[in-house]
Amino acid sequence: MKYLKMALLGAMLGNSVTHADNHSAIKLEKNEGDKISVKIKGEHFTTYHYGKDRAKPILYPVLGPKNKRMVRDWPIKKDSPNEAHDHPHHESLWYTHGDVNGISFWHVGDKMGKIHHKKFLKSGKNEIITENDWVSPKGELQCSDTTSIKFMSLPNGGRGIDYTVTLRATNGDVKFGDTKEGSMGIRTHPALRMKGKVATGKAVNNNGVSGGGVWGKSAKWLYYWGKVEDEQVGVGIFDHPSNPRHPTTWHARDYGLIAANPFGYSHFQGKPRGTGDLILKDGEKITFRYAFVFLGGDNKSSKVSEIYNDWIK
Repeated sequence: MKYLKMALLGAMLGNSVTHADNHSAIKLEKNEGDKISVKIKGEHFTTYHYGKDRAKPILYPVLGPKNKRMVRDWPIKKDSPNEAHDHPHHESLWYTHGDVNGISFWHVGDKMGKIHHKKFLKSGKNEIITENDWVSPKGELQCSDTTSIKFMSLPNGGRGIDYTVTLRATNGDVKFGDTKEGSMGIRTHPALRMKGKVATGKAVNNNGVSGGGVWGKSAKWLYYWGKVEDEQVGVGIFDHPSNPRHPTTWHARDYGLIAANPFGYSHFQGKPRGTGDLILKDGEKITFRYAFVFLGGDNKSSKVSEIYNDWIK
């Protein structure tokens, strides 16, 4: 069965498929251990991890301009220096939520929900498309999703990920609750934090709000930047105008968590608890689209605003 699954995945991905994007080759390669590696111009960009033993699918590592690591290693890699051993659920880059029918899929543990990879759908040459089931600690299906992850080569050595999630109520009504613990997230390299021993980071949103003030605010995009091994690099997250509740609110912290969260209104805006609830009736679906960009430079020299405007077109 294992070899059959690998063969089917190989057929979908073409074993190793190259996609011409701005004259840059993007290649997806299946690996043992339920992983797909992504290369740009022959260099490792990221790896998609989707094994059944995982609490959720993730992308790790993520390497930005000049192959600088953009995300933290812990808890996936245990022995990297200057890593904060906090929030074990902040695994590199992921999508999930902290209140789905009252169950947390954001946190990890025996009493938490898990997102199980179900199958791959036919994918493009620079794209992974999957179906996933959101399952309670008792093994009961809460909802499902179809996720498309496209990989992009950007100007000046930049790299990007276009991440679209369609949530589907496949087993009765489903409520995505009003909590700050969600949803489209990344945990940055320690040097991109705004506090800590090795922190060099700064943050700004498209409205000019900066530093820790970006937490809870509505914005079209956020950008964190700093020096990783003496190279100034940054990570931006974009919220697409087609998304429900655009521009999204942000669970974005000075310790390196950046998460687009359109649900946590009681936390972010001081509104009555439950204001941010979103209920899908049985059979309904809803789509959220985001992008991550990994760029060289600060909020000006990276041209993050221009790249956002190009992306939404």
